[in-house]
Amino acid sequence: MEMVGGLFALFGLFLSLIPLVMAILLVVWVYQIRQNSAEQVKQNNEIIKLLKNDASE
Repeated sequence: MEMVGGLFALFGLFLSLIPLVMAILLVVWVYQIRQNSAEQVKQNNEIIKLLKNDASE
């Protein structure tokens, strides 16, 4: 009987950690999107500069 109670406690612990893990994954995902967005802006600016130089020649 004690083992069943411990099993339910462990299961409850895992269930309570799910929202925390999901929140951490969400924050990491948003951070990666932001980093990729900043990189994309840099690349776009370089492309525009190259296109302007090519058009002036």
